[in-house]
Amino acid sequence: MKDAENKTALRALPSVDRVIGHPLLAPFASLPHSVLVDQARRELELSRANAAAGEPVPPLETVARRAASGLSRLLEPGLRPVINATGVILHTNLGRAPLSKDALDAMREVAAGYSNLELDLASGERGSRHAHLEELLCRLSGAEAALAVNNNASAVLLALTALARGKEIIISRGQAVEIGGGFRIPDVMRQSGARLVEVGTTNRTYLSDYEAAISPRTGGLMRVHTSNFRVIGFTQAVELADLAGLAERHGLPLIDDLGSGCLLDTRQFGLGYEPTLQDSLEAGTSLACFSGDKLLGGPQAGIIVGEADLVRRLRRHPLARAVRIDKLGLAALQATLLHYLKGEAVEKVPVWRMISAGLEELDGRAQRWASALPGVGQVVDGQSTIGGGSLPEETLPTRLLSLAGPGKGGPRSVASLARRLRTGRPPVLARIEKDALLLDPRTVLPEQDEELMETVARALV
Repeated sequence: MKDAENKTALRALPSVDRVIGHPLLAPFASLPHSVLVDQARRELELSRANAAAGEPVPPLETVARRAASGLSRLLEPGLRPVINATGVILHTNLGRAPLSKDALDAMREVAAGYSNLELDLASGERGSRHAHLEELLCRLSGAEAALAVNNNASAVLLALTALARGKEIIISRGQAVEIGGGFRIPDVMRQSGARLVEVGTTNRTYLSDYEAAISPRTGGLMRVHTSNFRVIGFTQAVELADLAGLAERHGLPLIDDLGSGCLLDTRQFGLGYEPTLQDSLEAGTSLACFSGDKLLGGPQAGIIVGEADLVRRLRRHPLARAVRIDKLGLAALQATLLHYLKGEAVEKVPVWRMISAGLEELDGRAQRWASALPGVGQVVDGQSTIGGGSLPEETLPTRLLSLAGPGKGGPRSVASLARRLRTGRPPVLARIEKDALLLDPRTVLPEQDEELMETVARALV
């Protein structure tokens, strides 16, 4: 009896043509007919499944409204710009480093037409995309050769595949770390075909541990900078220069996974020491790998610099083509590196502008925000973080605009305000601490201030 009732009810579902012809879908009439049919069928199938589970069969208008909503979501880009007011400078979930104006212009110019990506204009012969970056990277780092790929995991994978496939790579047990998104360095390394040999303990590793593990099967030594956590207390690590000396004595390459790829001394900004690319090479590293979109402040990329013969082997390996950098990333990376060459990175690379911003400047912006929202919030002291797997536990003093949510200011109302901001246009990301919503000017681009205040004002209504 129940099955018969369900069949009768399902007959009340509208046809695909009736759904498509409903006035609610009129704004989408210019879309291809096949797209409209597919969306209508999806909604009708969902209605049938829900009815089979005991839910009432929806009327035509409900099906049409759902179809219209589905089309709206389909047509709206899923990847959208947001305003980062969290105070986390390298926010992985928000795309890490924002690019400089010069980097954006370089991408736009290259994307608008053709380019000499792999053409030597002087000779008219085929060229190499690596030539656009190599001299810059070598001048900035002191390396003999360089190349770029699509991210740092690819850089490490390429280096190990080309140099140590079927061999052993010796690494400290305390450096076999997990990075964001559940990716583990050992898992990435094993894909190269190299066998990992972990030495020492989680907190203490000695040079003798490495030396005892070297055998005829050894393909190289590796140091992974623990850029996203810190081990303190009873610890012992081998200095990079000592590790390089050991590798040289045994005729082995030393690969240094720097992670963040810092070119500036972070101590000048009141932060702890972050190993720089220059320091790594001066210590005797054979190959150094690092990211382009962390402390370098450029686009997503993996950069490899070091000894010419080793870089040459990587460049010729078949995997190099599979992980190569694209023309837009190359253009943005070249423009970013030029800021360092010109000595203007602190002024023009957004990441370094944010890191170097002083309290007076930040307080002035926070006070202007408070004046634009009278009676709603107050300016308070706070801390910004670097984020992005860089300088763990390091913070920078800042000034914050603290907002109570609508209503009586309890946790639920603050969470509601955060959601309104997150789903606004543009989306605004803030952080909640002690039942208050905090907006940090350090990570908001100055040109976004007016738009930010308009969005917050709408959310508070």
